Amino acid sequence: MDKPIVIITGASSGFGLLTAIEFLKRGFLVVATMRDMKKKEHLLQQLQNQTLEKSLLFCRLDVTDINSLLAFQTTLQKLGRVDILINNAGFATGGFAEEISLDEYRAQFETNFFGLIEVTKLILPYMRQQKSGKIINLSSISGQIGFPGLSPYVASKYAVEGWSESLQLEVRPFGIDVALIEPGSFQTNIWSSGTKISDKSLRSSSPYYDMMKKIKARLEKGQTSYGDPIEVAKCIVQLSIKPSLTKLRYPVGKGSKTSILLKNLLPWKMWEKIVFKMLSIGKK
Repeated sequence: MDKPIVIITGASSGFGLLTAIEFLKRGFLVVATMRDMKKKEHLLQQLQNQTLEKSLLFCRLDVTDINSLLAFQTTLQKLGRVDILINNAGFATGGFAEEISLDEYRAQFETNFFGLIEVTKLILPYMRQQKSGKIINLSSISGQIGFPGLSPYVASKYAVEGWSESLQLEVRPFGIDVALIEPGSFQTNIWSSGTKISDKSLRSSSPYYDMMKKIKARLEKGQTSYGDPIEVAKCIVQLSIKPSLTKLRYPVGKGSKTSILLKNLLPWKMWEKIVFKMLSIGKK
């Protein structure tokens, strides 16, 4: 097989879907994985050039299901090679730490963190034997900046960041690159259909109810300025076709680099005031 092979998890919508299309345009064989195979129609409908379907392979994959992972391993054996892995599958859990159950935290980590690890572990032997490959993990600006009302999501992305940093140091001697994509606010934002908000935080009886309303209002107000997700897809493809990567982290989107820089440079109390002012949150 002469075409380079890219595997994309969570390819049924958002960044995953757009990234799959961009790779197809570049002449890759794209293995588009998703939990619900009925959603493959979303991707097929977006293909303007139907001949690209010949380079598109759909594969059911639930990154939290051991049987699904075992079946996916059979697909990998048939391919025999993997050039690029895009770990995109994920969702966001919203709510406040006091009100979110441990089961909700565990579910968040099962997909966003442990699922990512499981898929990567399946791919690594192929890349190590090839002495080449790129692993691109979809993180978030939330992987470097905490945000009220999103502690499960933020914690899972911080975990992905730390794990990826260690992974890069382990696999670089084998010719494998690891990169973190850190999108800011885009039109596939975490408050859309991909978000699960804890029931308790939505009740008017919650002590955090007013804060939740302010956070949601702020995010909804800013939706018109959210970036086009194609920017993230194109960034992923551009990194993938480079001979080698010189950085680990790649913030994408308006204000992302500035926000991360300010958070890292400013004293914590000053940063805290900025966040509270932005969300119109004050002390009780």
